[in-house]
Amino acid sequence: MIITGASSGIGLASAELFAACGAKLSLAARSIDKLEDLAAGLSGQTEILCTKTDVSVEADCKALIEKTVQRFGKIDILVNNAGLSMRAMFKDLDLSVIKTLMDVNFWGTVFCTKYALPYLLETKGSVVGVISIAGYAGLPGRTGYSSSKYAIRGFLDTLRIEHLYDGLHVLVFAPGFTASNVRNAALTADGSAQGKTPRDEGKMMTAGKVAEYLAKGLIRRKSEMILTPIGKLTVLMHNLWPALTDRLEFSYMAKEPDSPFHK
Repeated sequence: MIITGASSGIGLASAELFAACGAKLSLAARSIDKLEDLAAGLSGQTEILCTKTDVSVEADCKALIEKTVQRFGKIDILVNNAGLSMRAMFKDLDLSVIKTLMDVNFWGTVFCTKYALPYLLETKGSVVGVISIAGYAGLPGRTGYSSSKYAIRGFLDTLRIEHLYDGLHVLVFAPGFTASNVRNAALTADGSAQGKTPRDEGKMMTAGKVAEYLAKGLIRRKSEMILTPIGKLTVLMHNLWPALTDRLEFSYMAKEPDSPFHK
């Protein structure tokens, strides 16, 4: 099982959960030190391969897949979890920020899936894309983030149809707001890290709980999972009453501390 972005948040929680279940893990992240610390803590439970990987670099993704196959002989599950967020109005945004988000979120998913696909087809395995409610309804102040998550959803939905009769399982997995460091690392208008979260992380679903839902989705080979009541409601309302949902989203996000936009 390959998990990208495994050094923190949902990726780390998923690694811990699946290690406890005995899954052999291939963990990828840019921080090899954090991966090795994680692996040391889980080494008594399963076999773990750690690979320093920048998913925005095609060669890194190819190497990750090759090393995984060399170690374990096959790939059953690929979880494309590595991701980056942002927070700024598009009018103020340096375009390099959107490019960075597309490179990490979208192209990272495409690169890893491309090189893992032959092995996943052999095992009739699973490919997962961790997106967001922002991949169903545009999130103000997050143009690059929403764009990348919409793109991942379109890519994976199409891949599922292409392999409808090949036994490939494709899961589009959309957590709602999750307690993690994604908002701390989110990029601002000039590309610098935000450094702090504008939200109360204590009121959010934990990364561990998200990992449990992911496990259920893999077992049941679901094609789509949208988590949290507000997430499900947002997607439903966006489909039924898009104009109303736009106004409600604007009001909701404008209440964030230091919001880049105001009502």
